[in-house]
Formats: sequence, structure tokens, C-alpha cells
Amino acid sequence: MSQAKTNARRCVVQALYQWQMTGKNLSGIEMDFLEAERLKGAQKSYFREIFYGVPKQLEAIDAALSVFVDREVEKVDPVERAILRLSVYELINYLETPYRVIINEGVNLAKDFGAEGSYKYVNGVLDKVAQKIRAVEIKAKKSK
Repeated sequence: MSQAKTNARRCVVQALYQWQMTGKNLSGIEMDFLEAERLKGAQKSYFREIFYGVPKQLEAIDAALSVFVDREVEKVDPVERAILRLSVYELINYLETPYRVIINEGVNLAKDFGAEGSYKYVNGVLDKVAQKIRAVEIKAKKSK
């Protein structure tokens, strides 16, 4: 797993948070990130794919989350919500990335950006979502 992808995920969380809080258009937020050089050291194509992909698939992502969160998705803390949406997007769309890597990245983002202890919540939700979305992969791992 590359540091550039990890950095891209960090930027996606911040950009999604900004989008959720302001409703500003995506290209405007992306321009802010580019102008402020916040994407230095980040894989820009990965950032762009996920940042634009999450809103496009928001209904499916939130539907996957709603089964496992303890309140309406919109009522989940905005930082945790951004991390969960990013991670679920990856679980759905990046099957070549092992689910454990995606969960681990989500947990680390929650440790960096979330409230104290929020990583436990993120871990629990993502683990359950992965069990559903990546059932075949998880079953194959267990049978080895």
C-alpha cells in the first residue's frame, strides 16, 4: 500500500467533510485543495476518483451504511461519516484492495481526525459492512 494513496485518503476525508458541511460544489473544493497544495504527496488520480465517486454513489453507500450505524447516516458525526463513506466506496469499488487494508486505513483516519475513541465505532461499522460486501473474500480467507 502506497503512502501516496494514504495521503490521498487523508485529503478525501477533509474534502468530503468540507462538501458535507458547506454543500460547495466538488470542483470548487478540489480547486481549493490544488491551490493550497494540499495534495502534495498524494496520488491525485486516486483522490479525484474517490472524491467524485462518493457523491455519485452516495445512495448505495449510505444504504450499505444505514444497516449498521446506530442512527440515520446524516446524524453520524461528520468526520466519521466522511471516513465511513470513503471506506465503503473503496470496499465496493476497489476489490483488488484487501478489505483489511481498507478497514485499517479507515481506523487510522478516525484516529487522526475523529473524536477520541471514534476509531472503535468506525472499525465496528466497517467490519460489518465488509462482512456483507466482501463476504466471498472473507470466506476465502477463513478457508485457507
